[in-house]
Amino acid sequence: MEDHIVDRADLRGDCERCFGLCCVALPFAAATDFAIDKAAGTPCPNLRGDHRCGIHAKLRQTGFTGCTVYDCFGAGQKVSQVTFGGRDWRTAPQAESRRMFDVFPVVRQLHELLWYLAEALTLSAAAPVHPALREALDRTDALTRGTPEELGALDVAAHRQEVNVLLLRTSELMRAGAKGKKKDRRGADLMGARLKGADLSRANLRGAYLIAADLTGADLRGADLIGADLRDADLTDADLTGAFFLTQPQVNAARGSAGTRLPGSVVRPVHWAAGL
Repeated sequence: MEDHIVDRADLRGDCERCFGLCCVALPFAAATDFAIDKAAGTPCPNLRGDHRCGIHAKLRQTGFTGCTVYDCFGAGQKVSQVTFGGRDWRTAPQAESRRMFDVFPVVRQLHELLWYLAEALTLSAAAPVHPALREALDRTDALTRGTPEELGALDVAAHRQEVNVLLLRTSELMRAGAKGKKKDRRGADLMGARLKGADLSRANLRGAYLIAADLTGADLRGADLIGADLRDADLTDADLTGAFFLTQPQVNAARGSAGTRLPGSVVRPVHWAAGL
């Protein structure tokens, strides 16, 4: 296994090596996160000819909060530079451009799985499943390097299900000893919940809906946060030390403060300091 996969250095979006695929391939609808409607495969009107965003510095102020939250886990540069060998969708034949847009979401899902698998391999408590995790990581990485035709035919849902078995076992090993119903909130509807100062250490919050939840000062140390919806959740002064399977998009979607303690796998969003 290559060290850069373990370090996850290649699992972060690098817009300099991408042809603005997320700004074209993905659809969005006018709502809280986006100011306008855009169909899949249609370039965002803010996308410039050099594949850069024309309003990048003021996305939040102009109604494009969703763009500041999103991260492709490095799928953009993989599809641009590896899958299609550096060919630009603007100059490629229309059929090839459509394949780029179809393949991009597939690779994005695979790269997200690589993020979780690479993290699981850094967790000492998950040592009993490290061999299986390493095999799954190598297999997933190989899939990301398939041809456009192979990626288009891939059953991503089935592969995710296989990998999820290992991630679930990892979670069990990491949270061993956690007891009580309050520690098992998998898929729970906690939208707007008042959880200020709550003890959610080593809790199972997989897929939990924590939209606009008040988690001020909450203890989330060692919690499993895979797939948890943290949009507008207030993490002011919350402690997420050791929380695992937390991604940058989740953190970007939440609100926090200088007192919020985060695991080393993610960075503090710039907009937290600005209060946006």
